[in-house]
Amino acid sequence: MKKLRKMIQIFFILILVLVIIIFSVDFLVNKDTEGSTFSSVERIASQKVGLLLGTSKYIRRGELNKYYENRIDAAVALYKAGKINYILVSGDNGTLEYNEPITMKNDLIERGVQEECIYLDYAGFRTLDSVVRCKEIFGQTEIIVISQKWHNQRAIYIAESKGMKATGFNAKDVSVSYGFKTQMREKLARCKMVLDLMFGKRPKFGGEKIEIE
Repeated sequence: MKKLRKMIQIFFILILVLVIIIFSVDFLVNKDTEGSTFSSVERIASQKVGLLLGTSKYIRRGELNKYYENRIDAAVALYKAGKINYILVSGDNGTLEYNEPITMKNDLIERGVQEECIYLDYAGFRTLDSVVRCKEIFGQTEIIVISQKWHNQRAIYIAESKGMKATGFNAKDVSVSYGFKTQMREKLARCKMVLDLMFGKRPKFGGEKIEIE
């Protein structure tokens, strides 16, 4: 009985340590990126390129993904306000049937963005891949990241660790009930990001350099 009680105590201690680590990393990312994200088009400084982080257009029930819709809105708003000259769409193209960059490009064009102002990164499988490839493949060291605030913060943290200068333009977020699971996953994703940076994790794919002009 004593052995079982001790095992239970150790289990709860480990859980407590894990929770402390998760929330400490979350606090670190929030603190480090404080003042680097903007929700107003007027307040954000202009840059040549906006890095639009991909996501699926539809959720499993076949409904339009609100995260997707709001990111498209944000990218179009920046472009039409003259805050960015080009949009680099970085997302998952893991199968022939699933292509985030092409889908986002088509919707951007439909909303008035000139096709020649859109560049596609088909190997943005993770946020780290998108940010690092933005520098190493597309040659950008100063960017505006376009996504929801919590996602922008993680991308900016990665960018700064790679010697880039990044700000974030915050797409409209969703309701707490709609995005609860995503918010919980984000806290774990931040912990994984720290480990990836510590151990020098590289993007899944490299490739030839592409000049944005």
